Amino acid sequence: MTTRFPFLKGDVAASLVVFLVALPLCVGVSVASGVPAELGLVTGIVGGIVSGLLPGSSLQVSGPAAGLTVLVLEAVRAFGLPALGVIVTAAGLLQLAMGTVKLGRWFRAISVSVVEGMLAGIGLVIIAGQLYAAAGLKAPASGLGRIAGLPEALVDALGSTEALASLAVGAGTVAVIVLWKRMPKRAQAVPGALAAVLLAALASLALGLPVAAVEVKGLLGAIQPPGADAFGALANPAILGTILAFALIASAESLFSAAAVDRLHDGPRTRYDQELMAQGAGNAVCGLLGALPMTAVIVRSSANVQAGARTKASRVLHGVWLLLFAALLPSALALTPLPALAGILVHAGWKLIPFRQIVSLWRAHRGEALILVVTAVSIVAVNMFEGVLIGLALAVAKTAWEASHMQLEVVDKGAGPVQAHLSGNATFLRLPKILDCLEALPRDRPVELNLSGLHHVDHACRTALESWAERHSAAGTEPVKVRTP
Repeated sequence: MTTRFPFLKGDVAASLVVFLVALPLCVGVSVASGVPAELGLVTGIVGGIVSGLLPGSSLQVSGPAAGLTVLVLEAVRAFGLPALGVIVTAAGLLQLAMGTVKLGRWFRAISVSVVEGMLAGIGLVIIAGQLYAAAGLKAPASGLGRIAGLPEALVDALGSTEALASLAVGAGTVAVIVLWKRMPKRAQAVPGALAAVLLAALASLALGLPVAAVEVKGLLGAIQPPGADAFGALANPAILGTILAFALIASAESLFSAAAVDRLHDGPRTRYDQELMAQGAGNAVCGLLGALPMTAVIVRSSANVQAGARTKASRVLHGVWLLLFAALLPSALALTPLPALAGILVHAGWKLIPFRQIVSLWRAHRGEALILVVTAVSIVAVNMFEGVLIGLALAVAKTAWEASHMQLEVVDKGAGPVQAHLSGNATFLRLPKILDCLEALPRDRPVELNLSGLHHVDHACRTALESWAERHSAAGTEPVKVRTP
């Protein structure tokens, strides 16, 4: 056995670690997304077994992600839970199509500042929403409403014994996750999030705390494949934008995760187009089962690599362990306190905010830092899809501005012609400033305009420079001499 499968022992051990990491996250993401807890397990199972078996990336692990909770919650509120399966199925088919036409590699061209801004915005919305959940209160629908309502929510919580008990469980969960890294190595064999949930459940039972727990329907009871009526929602133009958002954001998160995971090991590199198709196949299956969308998740993937995984067997087996748990021990979920899951999501949301990157970007590339911050604020203030579009528009505008860098150097020796040297890229974005400088040249002296230093001249800039030369020649003593590239 060891000869035919030399890495099997290490992969089995790694799969158990990933299973323990994924279990509380699958349940927590489901609850935060406003869907039955079992649906997160279904997505984790599909991510492990279906996407895990397909080619693409050998070591990254897929499942429900905190990064999509905001989008899922908005979709369920807008179109209802039956439509979620249709949205996820269509998004998966779109991912398959994008992978087929080899668009996977192009996702690496997306500005990193936009992606980090997207994750930061999602993190802020998750934290704000889960603080209400930790206190057993209902969160406002909008991101700004959640943040603005936090002081009032705190006052309400301080006046309620049940809310204070719930907050204590949530805060204790976060504290255990943060402090678990300081425990002995043997204790850390159990992931911090799982240990925090187990301790929260034990404390709630032992102390008789009045906290809400996860509602369990059973695996088969939670799976609700979309019917023909649900697919009729595709006639609604609004749902098409949501499908596009699911596909693009899930793809970007998965492929950026793949790039990060590749830096953690020296095994086979990710084949981006095939990985995009694997993600699409997984999402298509998740949608047909009425489950949550899936992406590759860096937390589980890094745990997989660090646990010693060498082949895709580890991620497939983690899906098998999730399936066995969901089939044999679903009643265990009913013991899970909801504020403990809220604490896990608060911690996950905090980790999505790239504090160090913001500081380093501000020191070295303030334009990129601004894009990151504006993207995050836009997601909180408007919604996720439009916030990402705003960030992309800013990134394109910044790139266009930088690509249009052009310099004008005027040499006037006091006698003879005035020499004007243009270098760089002449585009319409720099035209007003350049024309102002050229218009200021003396009209009673001959002028030589040297364009040989230009790498690129767009049509608008060329036309404007020719027009200026004609006007200056007509008004001056001698015609302008133009030296072209």
